[in-house]
Amino acid sequence: MKQQTHRKPMDEREKLRKFRELDDAFAEALRGLDDPATQAKIPVGPPVASPPADEESEAARQQRFEERLQALMQEYHQPAEQVVHLVQLLQQQGRIA
Repeated sequence: MKQQTHRKPMDEREKLRKFRELDDAFAEALRGLDDPATQAKIPVGPPVASPPADEESEAARQQRFEERLQALMQEYHQPAEQVVHLVQLLQQQGRIA
C-alpha cells in the first residue's frame, strides 16, 4: 500500500512571509547588479568566438565598419583624433578589446 503524505495547506501568513523573502532576495540581487563594486565579482565566461570566415567577408565587414564610423563622425562632427582618444579610453577600461 502506498504511503500517503498529507501536507498542511499553507496559511496566508506563511505565503506572505515566503513571498517577502523571495522579493527581498530578488531586490538584493538587482542591487548587486547595479553596484559597480560587485560587477567585477560576477563570473563571465570567455568570449564566444565566431566561426571562421573567409578573408573576403572579413574585409567586407571591415569596410562596412569604416564606412559606418566615418558616417557617425560626420554626423556628430567628431574629428578622427577625438575618436582615436575615445577608443583608447574604452580599451584601457576593458570595454572593448
